[in-house]
Amino acid sequence: MESRLTGKVVLITGATAGIGRSTAFGFAKMGCKLLLLVRNAEKGEALKKEIQEKYDVEIKLLIVNVRDAKGIETAILGLPEEWKKISILVNNAGLAYGLDKVYTAEINDIDEVIDTNIKGMLYVTRVVVPLMLEYKMEGHVINLGSIAAVSAYPGGAIYCATKAAIKLLSDGLRIDLVDTPIKVTNIQPGIVETGFSLVRFKGDKERADAVYRGIESLTPDDVADTIIYAANIPHNVQLTEITMTPLHQADGRCVHKVLK
Repeated sequence: MESRLTGKVVLITGATAGIGRSTAFGFAKMGCKLLLLVRNAEKGEALKKEIQEKYDVEIKLLIVNVRDAKGIETAILGLPEEWKKISILVNNAGLAYGLDKVYTAEINDIDEVIDTNIKGMLYVTRVVVPLMLEYKMEGHVINLGSIAAVSAYPGGAIYCATKAAIKLLSDGLRIDLVDTPIKVTNIQPGIVETGFSLVRFKGDKERADAVYRGIESLTPDDVADTIIYAANIPHNVQLTEITMTPLHQADGRCVHKVLK
């Protein structure tokens, strides 16, 4: 794929694992400069080293949790001016906990899911978009939603609600920016085999593995390829929303599995 992205600064949240990690490699391959926003410094340094062993790109780490509004602002606004000229923001950080009914969910789980998936996206966006406007960037905000935004599934209502919020916030942000050169895309994947389910089930590997058993899931690379494609098309073309699933998933609730 020809790169229209070479030299552009890309900020990716939740970059050390799953879709975020694959997206970082994908943009590095396109010759971008990477701002990787991560919680864990050790994992961030390891990822930076791994990418730079493969691609000759500049990388800066921002060690901060997306739930920390003040920390986000300080980290991004404290960057050297050339790194503040962010062309692409990928709001990827997100998680889910459990498959509890709405009225039995743990308070801490509710707070972390909502604070990470919704407020984290807003905290980063409210700092980056003004910079895009200040520096007159042909910017692009890419949000990681989910097919879960389209309809709730048993035990997933809180997570589904956060991804429905991402859909509407993406639409609203696109309206807010309609008179600017900044695009907004919402990516809504179906089943993707990552560490997502292991986090959801708090380390219960057997339960996590069962989510992906019997179906060829999407891979993080599949989603990253779609993100790169959306970012790399001509700037006069805006992909507002992309919903993608593995072959045998029809929607958020209808999945065909062959269990041996």
